[in-house]
Amino acid sequence: MSKAEREERRKKVIEVLNKARAMELHAIGQYMNQHYNLDDMDYGELAAKIKLIAIDEMRHAEMFAERIKELGGEPTADLADKVQKGQKVDQMFTFDAGLEDNTVDVYNQFLEVCRQNGDSTTMKLFEEIIDEEQEHFNYFDAVDNHIENLGQVYLAKIAGTSSATGLNTQGFVAREGGEPAE
Repeated sequence: MSKAEREERRKKVIEVLNKARAMELHAIGQYMNQHYNLDDMDYGELAAKIKLIAIDEMRHAEMFAERIKELGGEPTADLADKVQKGQKVDQMFTFDAGLEDNTVDVYNQFLEVCRQNGDSTTMKLFEEIIDEEQEHFNYFDAVDNHIENLGQVYLAKIAGTSSATGLNTQGFVAREGGEPAE
């Protein structure tokens, strides 16, 4: 196989990786927006779980970016879609389950592009992330079913719960042991 043929195959893999990264960046924005709104509505437990899922999506976006760089590409910073704002709680989880269901389907197609272009490393990356996206779908679908079947009873049970995720996140300043500039 010629260098030009290998390069063309690599470009196809980078293209699907960037499409996947754009999907992850959209999910991050979508889920963080929902996290803030659920917290404001005093549905802390739901807010906390969506925040943790958004953090999973951040990790996925970084994993895709690192693989893109390994292949000599430039990771996109574009979002695949516009963040839907102002959603009602009874709409969020239907919407999110749909996003995750679509993501699993699309990533399986991207995995096939990797297989067709001889990139088993990127295939494994997609397999790992597909498993996590399936877990996100299962969670969103379960909450959606609870809201659909139990309605206000379920939401009343969640109201007033803590939104603490137990995360002790450190930014650059904290990690470096410094104090913020005054």
